[in-house]
Amino acid sequence: MNHSRKNSSRKTLARRTLLRGTGVAMSLPWLSAMTSAAASATDVDGSRPGETSEGTPRRFVSVSLGLGLLAENLNPEQAGRDYKPALYLEPLADIRDQFTVVSGSSHPGVKGGHRAEASILTGCAMGSSGSAKNTVSLDQHLAKHLGDATRFPSLVLNIGGDSSPSYTENGAMIPPYDSPADVFAKLFIDDSKQQQLQQAQRVRKGRSIMDMVGDDAKRLQRELGTGDRDRLDAYFTSVRELEQRMAANERWAKLPKPKVDAKQPLDIANGADIVGRQRMMMDVMRLALQTDSTRFITLHIPGVGGTIPIPGVEEGYHTLSHHGMDQDKLDQLALIEAEIVKGWGNFVRELHGVEETDGTLLEHTSVLLTSNLGNASNHDNRNMPVLFAGGGFRHGQHLAFDKRNNYPLTNLFVSVLQQTGLETDTFATGTSTMTGLEPA
Repeated sequence: MNHSRKNSSRKTLARRTLLRGTGVAMSLPWLSAMTSAAASATDVDGSRPGETSEGTPRRFVSVSLGLGLLAENLNPEQAGRDYKPALYLEPLADIRDQFTVVSGSSHPGVKGGHRAEASILTGCAMGSSGSAKNTVSLDQHLAKHLGDATRFPSLVLNIGGDSSPSYTENGAMIPPYDSPADVFAKLFIDDSKQQQLQQAQRVRKGRSIMDMVGDDAKRLQRELGTGDRDRLDAYFTSVRELEQRMAANERWAKLPKPKVDAKQPLDIANGADIVGRQRMMMDVMRLALQTDSTRFITLHIPGVGGTIPIPGVEEGYHTLSHHGMDQDKLDQLALIEAEIVKGWGNFVRELHGVEETDGTLLEHTSVLLTSNLGNASNHDNRNMPVLFAGGGFRHGQHLAFDKRNNYPLTNLFVSVLQQTGLETDTFATGTSTMTGLEPA
């Protein structure tokens, strides 16, 4: 176990401390014992760029959708803080003070329907032909300036495709990881191929990473304060639960399907469970943030063509997005979108439940949910769906901008940059912070 000790009775840890076992190196969550070890190179107010004055990391997560969300089910009718939640927000009632609903916003000049996926985090107008050169995305701009503090400057993820909203300064798309298991291995298992295979075999046989690093973990827990021990215990529990879910999924994949005395139905079953994959990927994302393995994550949920395995959904997701106001299609689409928003809400809720030195993990993480499409049925890029949580902002409101003359969503990006620790007044078409969104 790598750690450093200062001339003090308090245990101090290097910010990249690892627990080690045979074939595995496990990162730790951010603990208060790491603060004094990282107290150098501070700004005038006592903080380092990208961190609070207590040394806690500031982070950014974007979840983007390829097919948008039905505005009438997402956006409240009332503006301000006393709004009545729309359909998709009802399951998020317990955390409504942790997020802001934004309506009437979009990226100025951005058109092109599905092609505008490339513009979600860049705000760059690509044109209907897609021939224009893209620019750097918000997450990669943050990673360039602040990503060197972590093992992975950023994580770019997708749950069933090869596209991402993350772009380099040269306008090249960063290919995503699309397997939660692969991302988990990347975060927690040593790089040696042989060691990775050995650890994968142990997990398949039911042996947890926690078993592998058990002695190191027990030794560390004895040396930490009560608050850090509680945080470490909660983190270890999360790791073990995620391993169990992954192992269960693998067992099901290997089991033969049951035989039935019936003919195959006309409808072909769809194996692309994007809701389940979203949930598992977001579990891995939470662990990545807790361990300070990275501070900047993007997850793209593509508009797959298959039928999502949700009771009541009988047609393909992409087909349903072109609903043409057909009520049956709208009802089916609402079932899918409600689950996606609920999954985002669960992620926000879990971050809110993780205590850090000077607040919660959510308070230190800006979490965005948006899409390039405001209306997927007619490929309209205006009136983008936007939910924005955490990050140390004052939430619990509906910011309702003009639906005809949209507000620049890139101003929100300026707010994120400033709150995360980069002093700038512009990003793409954004020229100020977002009106009505104030730091807490």
